[in-house]
Amino acid sequence: MARTGYTLPVFAVAAAKAALLRLQNTTESISTVTLDLLDNTAIIEIQQVAGLETHTALAITKSDPGDNLDLTKNTPIWALVKLSPRQEQVLVLEAGEGLGKNQMGEAAIYSFARRLFETNLLSIIPEDKTATVRIIFPEGRLLAQRTSNEAFGILEGLALLGTSGISKPLSVEEHLEEFRTNLQDKVKNNPNLVFCIGSNGFSVAQRLSIPEDVIVQTGNWIGALLVEAGLYKASSVLLLGYQGKLIKLAGGIFNTSSHLADAKLEIIAAAVVEIGGDMQAVKAVLEAKTADAAHKVLINLGLADNVFGYLAQKISQKAESYVKKYADVCLRVKVILFDRKGVILATDATDVTDGFS
Repeated sequence: MARTGYTLPVFAVAAAKAALLRLQNTTESISTVTLDLLDNTAIIEIQQVAGLETHTALAITKSDPGDNLDLTKNTPIWALVKLSPRQEQVLVLEAGEGLGKNQMGEAAIYSFARRLFETNLLSIIPEDKTATVRIIFPEGRLLAQRTSNEAFGILEGLALLGTSGISKPLSVEEHLEEFRTNLQDKVKNNPNLVFCIGSNGFSVAQRLSIPEDVIVQTGNWIGALLVEAGLYKASSVLLLGYQGKLIKLAGGIFNTSSHLADAKLEIIAAAVVEIGGDMQAVKAVLEAKTADAAHKVLINLGLADNVFGYLAQKISQKAESYVKKYADVCLRVKVILFDRKGVILATDATDVTDGFS
């Protein structure tokens, strides 16, 4: 049976808690810490912990995502915690080596991770002190080169993001069921949902300040989850995705796995015809190696905005028709297409946060 594990923020918080506990008890051995994961608890092993100065301690743990194929598996995580006289902020989170920063220089620690830090640390910080926590991933800068972090504005390392502390290896069917359950829970509180298509959609959603409580991850099951949204009486869905994945919907492909169908270049070429492009432009698109390469071709020809604007509208139309056909309800669907660098290429949504609370 596949073994579950924990996500990266859990281990960062565990190391920080161990260091903070060391500052308050210099003699007790700390080999594990117990964490509140907001909807569960976890006992996390601590590799090492030591006091460095009177008010500073360092703790080390290692990431264990279970049986998931995760590039951070076994990576060391350090937390350097310093206590100082109470300031306005009780808990200060900093990015050390290997923890990424956004383009404004802020630590790439997102809302779920921040809630974990606050839940587990605030109650054990002395009343007259402020705790400054610096998270360090010694291997983070190198590991980040194997991700798309930099393209999405996360510089110099890994990010602490996600929506759960549990890392579960799931089968294909279990993944779909997890996505469906997540959608059903979220639509109860907000009828306007955002579907994040592909692994980078969540990062773009956060950059656009879209609240997490309306975000639904879809994997490749966009069609099934659109129908699910319609059946559970959602009012609207904003499809937010990498253009090379999401434009498949414009061709009527609603499971976007490349193992099932991959007609990206043909769909873009058809859009070139629809907006009045000539056969030379069509041929150039079909000869491109990737959807991004095709987009660059169209930029050079001065056709990119019209082609991808048309595709965004076509995706919305096809998606609404798909839901009407299989759920017999009217669901408003809007689209945002972005490239691999997270740059928005086209949208038919006038205000991406409209209707969200």
